[in-house]
Amino acid sequence: MLLTLASYIRLVGLPRMLFIALLLICLGSHVESDASKHRFNKGDIVPFYADTVRPLSNSRETYAYYDLPYCSPDTVKEEKLNLGEMMNGDRLVSTPYKFEFLVDKDYEVLCNKTLSKTDASKFINAIEKDYYMQLYFDDLPIWDLIGSVQNDYTNEGIKSIYVLNTHFEFQVFYNKDRVIGVTLLTADNSLYISDDKEVDVGFTYSVRWIMETEPFDKRMDRYIADKSLRHHLSVNSVAFSFVTLFILVILLRTFYVHVLHKDIYKYSHDVEETQVAENHEETGWKNIHGDVFRFPKHKSLFAAALGSGTHLLVLIVSIFVLGLLGFFPPYARGVLWNALVIAYVVTSIVSGYTSGSFYSQLEGTNWMKNVLLTGGLFFVPLFLTFGFLNSVANFYGTTAALPLRGIVILTVLCIFLASPLLLLGGIIGKNRASDFQAPCKTSKCPKEVPKLRWYRGVLPQMALAGILPFSVIYVQLYYIFATVWGHPVYTLYGILCVVFILLLIMTALVSVALTYFQLAVEDHEWWWRSFFCGGSTGLFTYGYCIYYYIWRSEMNGFMQTSFFFGYMACVCYGMFLVLGSVGFHASLLFVRYLYAAIKCD
Repeated sequence: MLLTLASYIRLVGLPRMLFIALLLICLGSHVESDASKHRFNKGDIVPFYADTVRPLSNSRETYAYYDLPYCSPDTVKEEKLNLGEMMNGDRLVSTPYKFEFLVDKDYEVLCNKTLSKTDASKFINAIEKDYYMQLYFDDLPIWDLIGSVQNDYTNEGIKSIYVLNTHFEFQVFYNKDRVIGVTLLTADNSLYISDDKEVDVGFTYSVRWIMETEPFDKRMDRYIADKSLRHHLSVNSVAFSFVTLFILVILLRTFYVHVLHKDIYKYSHDVEETQVAENHEETGWKNIHGDVFRFPKHKSLFAAALGSGTHLLVLIVSIFVLGLLGFFPPYARGVLWNALVIAYVVTSIVSGYTSGSFYSQLEGTNWMKNVLLTGGLFFVPLFLTFGFLNSVANFYGTTAALPLRGIVILTVLCIFLASPLLLLGGIIGKNRASDFQAPCKTSKCPKEVPKLRWYRGVLPQMALAGILPFSVIYVQLYYIFATVWGHPVYTLYGILCVVFILLLIMTALVSVALTYFQLAVEDHEWWWRSFFCGGSTGLFTYGYCIYYYIWRSEMNGFMQTSFFFGYMACVCYGMFLVLGSVGFHASLLFVRYLYAAIKCD
């Protein structure tokens, strides 16, 4: 079976396989609600679910709706969730609300109950931490605060009074037989509660239906707040990125014309040996032509890093394509997570193929070890981080903890789909690999690397290499972080795609420039250096995470801190692998071009 599939892939080619993979991602990323047509007749029950409660400071810390003593039906029904919804922390449950299409209601009673001291304490704790609840009305999200805190000025000082929202007014906008929008208003007749006594409370709601002319396919636009402002700022960030890239290209072009082109011309034509000797101190990169293509140390790890970086690059491109095609509508539950999982699993063949092919070119022999190293280089840190953070979420009792069903689904996907595809890619890459193309022969004895100044070390060069690429994405990072760890919706996939392309170009150009400067001082160990310099932007991004957490967010507590820095460490590590692969491949193309243009003995 494995050989048959391998033969099939050889027949159709890797590009077609990637197209098929993208098609599977598109099919798997589509999520359809229970009321798929969203059409109702008068009196029909409109689906309404409660989801979670969460703090304003971090939307990723989610708790079950009935962790708070709200009114519940006699039998609470839990909606069946897909993998993406489970990973997003959604837990849809039924409520005693009853919404009938085009039927107005006024102060309908949900329930009357007595809040014990414990129940009141739960509400007070949620109000103190600015918790809000998330509901879904015909797949339209609704948010409202649990309550509010008011100050009572007395002779003894300022006393906090906790106000619980007990009446909810729903304004539902409709167009013919479809729901277009919904807003939730909190009435003034809320209840003052305290944790030192029991209190009787009655939860009520009202519904008012309002005709609207807005088309159904535009109903999500109203949820995108300050879209024009964010678009203006994003366009300005792209313009700044283009200016930065243009300046860098001009500088590199000037350098190429005045320095590199002269060197290439001199060494590609017949010149007297004395002339070459006179210019020995001026340029030194030709003197290491016998070592510049010497294979790096730890070549299995190097090939695995390239395979993992290429895999993640294809994953990012796939997500961008889906975003541009409109597969991620605002607030579509679980769509993005489904697409990420399916894309990561299906494109595992890319990492195996890239790593196996390059490892064979480097004359590696233990290809199975290389495949295992490729599969674990990114996945193992991600798995360990997920295991720890999932345990933390379970300890805190949040819905951010992936349930057993979700863990089983992920395990099955990894064992029975991702691993075979990884192995298959490694086999194909090993069998189809060609010899390493080097324009210069490698000498038998390696030349000693001269002692260099401190600023030519790995860490200073990485710091220099990451500044310009990081400046390209600096502004966009805030919007991305605010979307993932906050409440806004990111829909500017076109601008984000342009910024990502600029980031790749900037990384490639900076890596090429630093590689040349390294060769010019006769340091031929450029393989790992180019990878580290290319990926250094990931380290700058993690530094921005620290800045964002301290000065731009309101997150606090062990759970929020561990989730933020844990998962962002995985993201920045993946970014390091992606940009490191781009930096190396750009440097490899440059070095081949450079040494192919000269005459070597």
